[in-house]
Amino acid sequence: MSVDQVTLRPVAEDDLSVLELFLTDPEAASFQWFGWWDTGRWRRQWAQNRMLGDDAGQLMVVRGDERLGFVAWRKIASTRTTYYWNMGITLLPEARGKGVGTEAQRQLVHYLFAHTLVMRIEADTEVENIAEQRALEKAGFTREGVLRSVAFRNGRWRDCVRYSILRDDVSPTADIHR
Repeated sequence: MSVDQVTLRPVAEDDLSVLELFLTDPEAASFQWFGWWDTGRWRRQWAQNRMLGDDAGQLMVVRGDERLGFVAWRKIASTRTTYYWNMGITLLPEARGKGVGTEAQRQLVHYLFAHTLVMRIEADTEVENIAEQRALEKAGFTREGVLRSVAFRNGRWRDCVRYSILRDDVSPTADIHR
């Protein structure tokens, strides 16, 4: 799978069935499996704002017509007057381990810095998710530390690793239109 052809695009209505897999299939969700959820939430959100709002958003990760997963971000208020983004990614099993996550997260970082005023973007992943830690580091993120017992999944509390990237860490001339 060539990562040169991986791009991000807005979610279309026919993408919702792919997103719903992450709420109904533990194998597809992997580290993001938190039990069955309201599958209608994606359709309500799409009907409300096409999954692109002021406080959060989602984009599909694709290669041509092939849907590979999605990236998402949400606003975190750090003070009364400032905020930053927390972002994440979920890929279908067949897209994992091929550099797609690194490339998609790199593109999302460039997109968010190009179109918003934030100085910081952060991402969290479980300590056991070594592949995602490597992907974040390859995308230019810096490991900040471990958050102990912050995620409850599959019957137990889990530690997560926090990563961040600052606007100054990214080349302003990077191609964000890939």
